[in-house]
Amino acid sequence: MPERTLTLTNKRGLHARAATKLVTCCQPFDACIKVSKGTQEADASNIMALLMLAAPCGTQLNIKAEGDEAEQALEAIEALFTARFDEDA
Repeated sequence: MPERTLTLTNKRGLHARAATKLVTCCQPFDACIKVSKGTQEADASNIMALLMLAAPCGTQLNIKAEGDEAEQALEAIEALFTARFDEDA
């Protein structure tokens, strides 16, 4: 199962708007994606579960993907993190 460890660098971390963008980013891919912070794990298709991770700026998240398009999904998610969820100027 491919995985990546990514750091939230946008100012507000994984708040509602960023979580929505993450869910939207994952939807087109044929993959089951899980996001974890320490021992907490959330399904990347569930906004409320992502918000329950309570991940501020600077938090490292482990992203795991399983399925036919797992690697492509991880690349798209990494691009979203790199772009700081298109929030910061």
